[in-house]
Amino acid sequence: MRLTALASFFSRPIDEIVLDVDAATACGELLQALESGEARAANRLEGGGWCANTWVKTGILLVFRLSGLAEFPAWPGGAVDKTAFSPRTLTLADGVRNVPGGTSVRRGARLCPGVVLMPPSFVNVGAWVGAGTMVDSHALVGSCAQVGERVHLSAGVQVGGVLEPAGALPVIIEDGCFLGALSGLFEGVVLKARAVLAPGVILTASTTVYDLVQGRELKGEIPEGAVVVPGTRPAKGDWAMARGLSLYAPCIVKYRDAGTDAATALEAALR
Repeated sequence: MRLTALASFFSRPIDEIVLDVDAATACGELLQALESGEARAANRLEGGGWCANTWVKTGILLVFRLSGLAEFPAWPGGAVDKTAFSPRTLTLADGVRNVPGGTSVRRGARLCPGVVLMPPSFVNVGAWVGAGTMVDSHALVGSCAQVGERVHLSAGVQVGGVLEPAGALPVIIEDGCFLGALSGLFEGVVLKARAVLAPGVILTASTTVYDLVQGRELKGEIPEGAVVVPGTRPAKGDWAMARGLSLYAPCIVKYRDAGTDAATALEAALR
């Protein structure tokens, strides 16, 4: 099917789609379209916002319903997964450097040329990883997460995917962002272009971020070029105050400047 036909096929409620040969064919073509970059789980709007492609996510969910379990003995240590999601084997033609050591890429994930995968890392179905991005050791790119170009996901970074509900926006990381070690993004939070997360920053769509530069509170989206560090704020109430308790409060302490660019510069030789 062409992309428009796939979009029409999967635009129906998932419970109304008959699990037959046509559905199986459409699911296979959807996975191929995701891997080639023809389809993606979220698209950028003209105004700079993002929207989920509900039909794509519905299609991925249908793939799970159509698939039984199978063994993949060729995978180191053996593996058992849904039949449609055999571990991908990358070749020179993909233009991706997959360093040996246990990295796994699931079917339906888009890896643009120039991506570097350090071991062990994992990229799940529906994810998009842009050109020149490095996925460092022990990093996760969750289902349907959208990662832009020239992004660095440092060691241990967790980019949570949002596969369901189908209409929910997945985690978005725009071009040029830098995520420090052991940081994490979850629940459809959006990291705008060139933003920086210091090591250990954890953000969800409901996390309040305190912008110390602009004097405002933000949720769900980190502005372009913002530098976010872990912080704390006093817990409310006499009992908490008497014990000196504090709550997690990530803070924007600056916006990118020449010093930030130098500290987060990506080494072209590694790519």
